[in-house]
Amino acid sequence: MNIVFIGGGNMATAMISGMLQQGYAADQLRVVEIDEKQCGKLRQAWGIRASTDMGEGIEGSDVIVLAVKPQQLFELTRKLVPLLDGQLIVSIAAGIRAEDLARWLNGYRRVIRAMPNTPSLVRSGVAGLYAMPEVSENDKKNAESILSAVGSILWVDDEDMLHAVTAISGSGPAYVFYFIESMQQAGIELGLSIDQAQQLSLLTFMGASKLASLNDEDAAILRDRVTSKGGTTEQAILTMERNDVKAKIISAIHAANQRSREMSNEYSKPQV
Repeated sequence: MNIVFIGGGNMATAMISGMLQQGYAADQLRVVEIDEKQCGKLRQAWGIRASTDMGEGIEGSDVIVLAVKPQQLFELTRKLVPLLDGQLIVSIAAGIRAEDLARWLNGYRRVIRAMPNTPSLVRSGVAGLYAMPEVSENDKKNAESILSAVGSILWVDDEDMLHAVTAISGSGPAYVFYFIESMQQAGIELGLSIDQAQQLSLLTFMGASKLASLNDEDAAILRDRVTSKGGTTEQAILTMERNDVKAKIISAIHAANQRSREMSNEYSKPQV
């Protein structure tokens, strides 16, 4: 399976690095990137083919991964249409619906849309995937092989659910960073040094996440287990509940979901 990435940015390079570590050969992977300097870096780092010429890059490929910004995708599809020769298209461009992408590709429907998140940069990501009905089971397995190089995968049967994926895992790392930021600030206010507050906050978050991931019980049960009656944890949780913290987090995620829907509509409007 020969795979070409169109776009050589952070997510593409993370995926390439992960795939090489998983056993893909360098000669199976190529990149088309408009920046010749970046092409040179990719060739030097991994010994893969990297070119500014789309025709040269796509020739003989089996899978094309669209790893460009959503604002660039329509123009890219205009150049891509005459070069297609039965390849599987995997798009990681945020917000662009598979139906819109297929329309821009003049009805080409062998398309999978993926929504990876930024922890993919350290091979700890999670990606939501949706396949158009015309995509084969073998195509799905090939997409899984590519995306699983940087983390876990989750298939959805309804593309509309990718808005929820975006709201939870796509935007989710920022929610986590926001909570860590708050914990660090509180630690400093309580007299810890910046380094101490950072260490305690990060390691606590990492440890709690690992504990939850290795446990089949609901997060609410795990929380209750460490919340002793009359103790310090209970006081903190009660304060959060009085301030409707959970409800506000849920409301924020609904807002992210709604914005994802709006962005999909906005991206599709200018193209006919």
